[in-house]
Amino acid sequence: MKQVGIEAMNAFGGTSCLDIAQLSNYRGLDNKRFENLLMKEKAVALPYEDPVTFGVNAAKPLVDKLSQAEKDRIELLITCTESGIDFGKSISTYIHHYLGLSRNCRMLEIKQACYAGTSGLQMAINFILSHTSPGAKALVIATDISRFIVTDGGNAHDQDWSFAEPSAGAGAVAMLISDTPYTFRLDQGASGYYGYEVMDTCRPLPDSEAGDADLSLMSYLDCCEQSFREYTKRVKNVSYDHSFQYLAFHTPFGGMVKGAHRTMMRKMVKAKPDVIESDFQQRVSPGLQYCQRVGNIMGATVFLSLAGIIDSGDFKSPRRIGCFSYGSGCCSEFFSGVVTAEGQQYLRNQQIGNQLDNRYRLSMEEYEMLIAGGQALKFGTRNVKPDRSLQPPVQEGFGRLQLNEIKEFHRRYEWVS
Repeated sequence: MKQVGIEAMNAFGGTSCLDIAQLSNYRGLDNKRFENLLMKEKAVALPYEDPVTFGVNAAKPLVDKLSQAEKDRIELLITCTESGIDFGKSISTYIHHYLGLSRNCRMLEIKQACYAGTSGLQMAINFILSHTSPGAKALVIATDISRFIVTDGGNAHDQDWSFAEPSAGAGAVAMLISDTPYTFRLDQGASGYYGYEVMDTCRPLPDSEAGDADLSLMSYLDCCEQSFREYTKRVKNVSYDHSFQYLAFHTPFGGMVKGAHRTMMRKMVKAKPDVIESDFQQRVSPGLQYCQRVGNIMGATVFLSLAGIIDSGDFKSPRRIGCFSYGSGCCSEFFSGVVTAEGQQYLRNQQIGNQLDNRYRLSMEEYEMLIAGGQALKFGTRNVKPDRSLQPPVQEGFGRLQLNEIKEFHRRYEWVS
C-alpha cells in the first residue's frame, strides 16, 4: 500500500504571550475552577499579526528546507481558518505569495470551526493518494486568532465566558503532506467521522463569538464517543486502551481533554479512577505541553497536541497515535497514524519549544492596551497602519512576517529580521 501522511510539520505560537496565573489573579477568577483549566500561558496576537502572518511564520521553516525542485512540487495549498479576513478572497493567496510558491498551485480556504484543519489534512491526503500528479506535495496550514468577546443572543447564550479568555490563543500549524510521510504516517481508511447540527458555539459577526458552554462540552463528549465507535467499525480489533500508545485531542483547554478521556475510559473499558489517572499521564498529557502554552487555536489545536506528543514521547519503536478532532456546529473525526524515531527527529529539528520559550512576556497593562486597541484591525478595515510600537526581539536566524498596512482593503506585509 502506498504510504501517505505528514512529511514535515511546524507550529508557530506567536511572538508574545501572557501568563495565565497572572491573568486569573488580575481578573479575580475562582482559583479552583482556574486550576481545572490546566493552562499555563496563552499566545496573544499583536496589532500587526493576523492569520496570514501566523500561517506564513509557521510554514516558512518547512518551505525553506526544500530544494527549489521540491518547493515547485507543492501543487495544493489549503488554508484552514475561522478567522478569515475577507468573505471572498482566501488568505491562501497571501500565504502563497509570501512563501514564494509556484503559480502552478491550487489554492483554497476551508471553514468548519475547529474541525477545519483535519478536513484540510484529509483533502490533501486524498489528493496525494489520487496519484493524478505523481510526486506532488500539498501544504496545509491551520491558522486562527481566538476572540473571547461574547455576543449575547438570549438566554441560550447568556453563559459565563470569563473562563474562555484564559484559553483563547493565537497561532498556526503548517503541515507538508506527501508520499514520504517522515513525521506522521497516516493509517489509510482508519477514520471515523461523526457530525450533526448544533448551536454550541458560533461567530455570528466576524469579530465576536457566542455560544453555550455546557452544550459545547456535551457535544464534544458525544462526538468523541461516536467518532471512535465509527472508527471501530472500520478497523478490526481496536480497543481504546491498548491500540494507541498516545492520544492527541482537540484541546480548547487541558481540563476539557482530561474530562473527555475520563469519560471514554469509563465507557469503553470500565476503568477505575486510579487507572484512568495513570493512563492520562502516560498517553494524553504529552499532548498538552504545547497546548497549555499557546491556547485554543481552533483547527490547528489537535495538530499542536500531536506535535507535543511527537516531540516528547518515546518512539524508540514505532508508536500509533489516535487523534480526535472536533469542530463546533458540529463535525468530528477520530483517525490515527504511526510515528517513528526518525519522525520525532524531523519534528524536533523545528525547535518548537524554543520558539515558545523566546516569546515576549506581556504585562497585564500591555495586554489590556492590546485588547482596547483590537478594534483597529477589525474585519472589513479599509485603510490602516497598525501600531507597531511593541516589537518583541526577533529570534536570531529567523525572519518574521508582519502586517505593514491595509490600503483599500489590500493587506501588505513585510519581513522583519
